[in-house]
Amino acid sequence: MKTIQIKATPFFDLLKLKDESMWDLFAQMIDGEEKELIFLDEEEKVLFNYILPVSIEKLKGDQALFAQQYADKISQIK
Repeated sequence: MKTIQIKATPFFDLLKLKDESMWDLFAQMIDGEEKELIFLDEEEKVLFNYILPVSIEKLKGDQALFAQQYADKISQIK
């Protein structure tokens, strides 16, 4: 499995600037090989990681799961 390190702040800033979804970018990265995306903070500490699946179908499933988990966390905060 290939490992890709991503500096989180510049990554998300670029997505905002390009008005692009991270899921759209992840879809472009799918090539049939699983990849581990490791998101780092400014001090190179791991914030979180994500295993990019080998198919768009699995990515869409991950996106739906993420959206549900995010909505659940937001509702707990309110």
